[in-house]
Amino acid sequence: MPKTTGTRGAGNITVRQPGLALTDHFFDVPLDHTSPGGEHIRLYAREVVAADRAHEDLPWLVYLQGGPGFPAGRPVGRENWLDRALEDYRVLLLDQRGTGRSTPAGRQTLPLRGTPQRQADYLAHFRADAIVRDCEYIRPRLTGGRPWTVLGQSFGGFCAVTYLSLAPEGLAQVIITGGLPSLDADADAVYRAAYPRMERKVLAHYARYPRDEEAALRIAEHLAGTEEVLPDGTLLTVQAFQQLGIMLGTGDGSHRLHYLLEDAFVPTVDGPRLSDAFTEQVAAVLSRAGSPLYTLLHEAIYAQDERATHWSAERIRGEFPQFEQHFEPGGRFLFTGETVHPWMLRTHAALRPLRHTAELLAERKGWTPLYDAGRLARNTVPVAAAIYHDDLYVDTAHSLRTARAIAGLRTWVTDEYEHDGLRASGRVVLDRLLRLVRDEI
Repeated sequence: MPKTTGTRGAGNITVRQPGLALTDHFFDVPLDHTSPGGEHIRLYAREVVAADRAHEDLPWLVYLQGGPGFPAGRPVGRENWLDRALEDYRVLLLDQRGTGRSTPAGRQTLPLRGTPQRQADYLAHFRADAIVRDCEYIRPRLTGGRPWTVLGQSFGGFCAVTYLSLAPEGLAQVIITGGLPSLDADADAVYRAAYPRMERKVLAHYARYPRDEEAALRIAEHLAGTEEVLPDGTLLTVQAFQQLGIMLGTGDGSHRLHYLLEDAFVPTVDGPRLSDAFTEQVAAVLSRAGSPLYTLLHEAIYAQDERATHWSAERIRGEFPQFEQHFEPGGRFLFTGETVHPWMLRTHAALRPLRHTAELLAERKGWTPLYDAGRLARNTVPVAAAIYHDDLYVDTAHSLRTARAIAGLRTWVTDEYEHDGLRASGRVVLDRLLRLVRDEI
């Protein structure tokens, strides 16, 4: 089928991997879709098709990555869920605006916008509604106007529900994995539900690895009295160390956290210090150098009214004093999870230049709605969603309530997988959801 590009003066390049043909697509899309004649930004997407079917007129599946702030994966052969998708589809891996090769937004590029206020105003156009409008802008250029299937993982699922609200005419079917958002919960409600979930995950980890709490306490006590700086320049404070709990939301995360904790210290001329091997691994988990939007826009993905998010996770944490660390005899050490905090703009090296921009976004008011409950109640697009029973990142009760609010949505509620089920066992997960959305089961 014809390969088209929305970028003026640029052509498409197709390369080959074993069993795959991959084609680059670039598009110029409006920064603000309500002002199509205004500024445009560059959008990148990679088309992936089975090499022996490259010339067939296959239906399209567009993949929306989790996040916010992460580009689509870079495939190496027919791996994981992609292998199953390529049996039926021509796949589009979209780098959502601001990520990957789509006019990236970070500490190096955002100063080109000017003042922190101008940077914040710019980033206000990088939420799910704009991502959906981007998809609708490029869809007719690739499909000839035909609707396509959307596969949304995590935040990509949030975008898929926004898609169903704003432009269901562009959708043939929707598949969501670990990403059914609450339609009406603000950031405060999201984090009020999240902290108890974090505590359950941490306690389950300690039940599996009983010595890990002692190891974590020792590291925390060390950090409370000794400055440790990660290889990327990030200051490892006690609160930053607590954020390693984000690992507990993946299928192998508890095991990886255990191995990380067991060899943290080495002897030095100045006494015990955290080892280079330990700090390098911690930096890899905590770094936001490649995904600054994950911090800058994380709470904004829940905002839908006149109220500012005002560092919700930080405020709500105060309602859960068990997460504070005072090193009292018999005290516990709890990791946290997927939360962002104002102190990160001081500790995290890649975020420091964006401190004022982040503060302005946290105080921004007048966010527009992302979901249309009335339209979702009348939905006619086939939808199937995997809901992970005790998902660390997305509240199960919120997801189930949304599932009941979207007409025709079919759910697969499972405790076989954690939030990364699509990565860990993607072929199995996608195959089941495809059969579910097609009413084969």
